[in-house]
Amino acid sequence: MISKLPKLIFLEFRYWLFDLLRIMPGNVGVALRYSIYKVLFARCGKNISVSQGCHIKDFKKIALGNNITFGLNSQIYSAGDGNERIEIGDNVSLNSNVMINADIGGCIRIGNNVLIGPNVVLRASNHIYSDRNTPIRQQGHKPGYIIIEDNVWIGANAVVLPDVTIGKGGIVGAGAVVTKDVKPYSIVGGVPARWISTRSGDEK
Repeated sequence: MISKLPKLIFLEFRYWLFDLLRIMPGNVGVALRYSIYKVLFARCGKNISVSQGCHIKDFKKIALGNNITFGLNSQIYSAGDGNERIEIGDNVSLNSNVMINADIGGCIRIGNNVLIGPNVVLRASNHIYSDRNTPIRQQGHKPGYIIIEDNVWIGANAVVLPDVTIGKGGIVGAGAVVTKDVKPYSIVGGVPARWISTRSGDEK
């Protein structure tokens, strides 16, 4: 037990440090978070703004481009013992309370010029529930993927489920639950999300 004590003290200090860093307000907080976090991410570009209250798990499995804003209290998770991965391109804005969750083997890739509204949830893995005689919590998870292509807008309170690709220029309406692929330049909405219309005049 004595030999483990220094490690326990170090871990406890680290938890306190990161909690204090997370809640530090204002521009000073943003600057300090960037100065520390940028060396922890797998890749980190320039002009990354991590707002107050953001929770990030497993920095080494998260790769960031340039000009990214994480809104207040957002949660970016990529923890586990598998091939978890989050990749975010350039010029991406996450509003408040966004969850990007690639825990337990998931993979989430977000392209360039993407807008994600408040309270959006992207969850790349799902519970296994095939055995009715075993509690769901004991059946493990099935890893999956989510791909958000360039120039996509996801409205407030939308949920994107595993194994979904949202094509280039797509729009997901507020409150939608996306369970299948969205074609490029399509507008979808509802629960589950369905095609509403196609944007015109976008393709060169």
